[in-house]
Amino acid sequence: MSSYLDELYAHQVWADAEHWRAFEAHPAALKDKALFERLHHIHLVQHGFLWITGPRTSPFEYKKAAEYPDPASLKQYAQQGLADLDERLRSMTPEGLEEIIEVPWFQPTLKISRRQALMQAAMHSHYHRGQNATRFRDLGGAPPMTDFIVWLRDGKPAARWE
Repeated sequence: MSSYLDELYAHQVWADAEHWRAFEAHPAALKDKALFERLHHIHLVQHGFLWITGPRTSPFEYKKAAEYPDPASLKQYAQQGLADLDERLRSMTPEGLEEIIEVPWFQPTLKISRRQALMQAAMHSHYHRGQNATRFRDLGGAPPMTDFIVWLRDGKPAARWE
């Protein structure tokens, strides 16, 4: 199962980078409140799932979109979270992936495996990338093709952030 998650997360990093590059090349995109706030939401949730699948030795650090002074600082937050998620996956044993954790933002608290939590995080990001692609098109941009199957066809390219 971990190879499946490894592929989903490698795809996610690539797809997020493709979107960031496209948005940076189209000045109106990152100035758009809806698109910027959704980018923030994507990366905040990635960090949230990183936190709930980890040791939780400190409280989760929630920052609002307005606390990022510019797109570059949000992009740095995105890149760090994705790198940390990659490390989390690489260090997780099969038994650790199946360990039951609590998702505290549900009432009553939801109990799922780490594997399921990591799957949700990837699917959540994919969903919102689709919304951002639609918004980007509305702003006159041409969203990049980030389908999983295209990533496979192209030989699973690494993320290019610049």
